[in-house]
Amino acid sequence: MADDPMVRPNPPGLGRVFNEVPEIYDRVRPGYPDELFADLAAVTGMDERSSVLEVGCGTGQATRSLAALGCPVTAVEPGADMAALARRRIAAFRNVGVETSTFEEWDDRGRRFDVLVAASSWHWVDPSTGWQRAHGVLRPGGWMALLGNVVVRRPGEPEVYAGTADLHERFCPGNPGWGHPPLEDDVRTTDEGWGLVDDPGGLFGPTIVRWYPAVQWFDGDGFADLLRSTSLYRRLARDVREPLLDAIAERVRTRMGDRVPRRYLSVLRAGQRAG
Repeated sequence: MADDPMVRPNPPGLGRVFNEVPEIYDRVRPGYPDELFADLAAVTGMDERSSVLEVGCGTGQATRSLAALGCPVTAVEPGADMAALARRRIAAFRNVGVETSTFEEWDDRGRRFDVLVAASSWHWVDPSTGWQRAHGVLRPGGWMALLGNVVVRRPGEPEVYAGTADLHERFCPGNPGWGHPPLEDDVRTTDEGWGLVDDPGGLFGPTIVRWYPAVQWFDGDGFADLLRSTSLYRRLARDVREPLLDAIAERVRTRMGDRVPRRYLSVLRAGQRAG
């Protein structure tokens, strides 16, 4: 089950379900390594004079790292509660603003940017308008950057989904989303283009792709909260989701030593505006 931000598993609009659990989302969802932002700055030439547009900032996890680079950041987030939490999280930065809107409906007021960043959010943007809009709000020579976290596994490692497959089938049988994350080595081969989102055609030049491995560790309750913050589980009916997650938390406590990993590859995909 690859919680892959490069994949469009759900229709536009479902991303707003994260607005139901902003505090949980902010606490348990993985951020991005400092090395990724250093590479982003090096690839795009970002400095304190560069204007940055962030699409779908969520609770501001990536926003804080962008602001720390010294750049002025305009962040757009459709979820009112997520945006409010983001504003609290970035209050110490004077050069950051959060505007509540979808990217498709956002009023740019004629503003143009040097870099557009979308961190685990571009798959929620309507591809029929998103790429063209991104091209339009970037200055000539500007950069588009997609950041994401892909859940992966390594051969021979204990895998929490394998250890809870029976619970998933008991509470929600036949869900096509259940399954094992892909192998890390297989994911690293997808090092061309924009991943599995829709292709922008000729709007952007060749992509630069970088990978960054990371691991999060959780106890049973923490792992349940992590799942509770993801779209695959948020779209389940509450009377299915909560008993399932309670059972998973108990399984982690009683059979997995109350400590399980979630392994990721963070990814940076960046391309320069064409034309």
